[in-house]
Amino acid sequence: MQHAVGSPLPPPHQPGQGPHAGWAPAAHHPGPPPGAPQGPAPGAPPPVAPGYPVPPVPAPPAPQAPPAPSAPVPQAPPQHTPGPPAPGGTGHVPPAPDGTGHVPLPPGGPAGAPAAPPAAAAVPDAATTTLAVLLIGPAGAGKTSVARYWADHRRVPTAHISLDDVREWVRSGFADPQSGWNDNSEAQYRLARRTCGFAARNFLANGISCILDDAVFPDRPVVGLGGWKRHVGPGLLPVVLLPGLDVVLERNAERTGNRRLSDEEVARIHGRMAGWYGSGLSIIDNSQLDVPGTARVLDEVLARAMASPPSW
Repeated sequence: MQHAVGSPLPPPHQPGQGPHAGWAPAAHHPGPPPGAPQGPAPGAPPPVAPGYPVPPVPAPPAPQAPPAPSAPVPQAPPQHTPGPPAPGGTGHVPPAPDGTGHVPLPPGGPAGAPAAPPAAAAVPDAATTTLAVLLIGPAGAGKTSVARYWADHRRVPTAHISLDDVREWVRSGFADPQSGWNDNSEAQYRLARRTCGFAARNFLANGISCILDDAVFPDRPVVGLGGWKRHVGPGLLPVVLLPGLDVVLERNAERTGNRRLSDEEVARIHGRMAGWYGSGLSIIDNSQLDVPGTARVLDEVLARAMASPPSW
């Protein structure tokens, strides 16, 4: 007994294909065989018998206008990720412009004009700048007279701090080096220098310049120059006042009290002070200068020291 069968079953689904892939439309919608009479064309009016009125043909519907496209939403430019060059290409990918339309120039373009060099810094005026000065020299060099005159004639407040004056604050038990250098005299000198350093820092902290005078020996830098640097600070400007020996002996003869030394002591101190030559410190030979002239030269020396501070 046979059963009626219809169209054959479709083949099984192939990977990546739809359920009707590879099948002709006729397999699902069989049409009339060739040579059969055709029906009316789609959209044509149906046929009517003779003698009957022709029914009106409905007008085709008016075409509808397509919806207006919505405004595009601005999006950030896609980030370009460099990949392998295309076959036969150069591998160069031009940079994508940013949102402002700016495209960076490739390297090697024309260089701009060099910027103008900054204006040279003005050299500070030694006559109006807050300074700390250490005036070094032997007894009779005129340190106290020059320091006092220089402090009196500056256009800014300036104090004169004399080591000898501070030493003489000790009224009872004063250790006079002329009577012999001993532990007491050395301790009083050390205490006086420290006191002068405290005073100098106090004046400087309040905007007042200061000038100190002391007989600092170059063969004892730790006790003398190094001690002043520790007491006052690294900004201290040392200047050596060193006239000739004959001038020093003449000026020492005019001194009185315990500040007057013997000629032998003056000659010995003067010889030791000559060691400052070649040390890098500024030295003023005021043998032919009076006090005002020496003060003017001191201003010139300090101006050069401020422009190029000495290393000491």
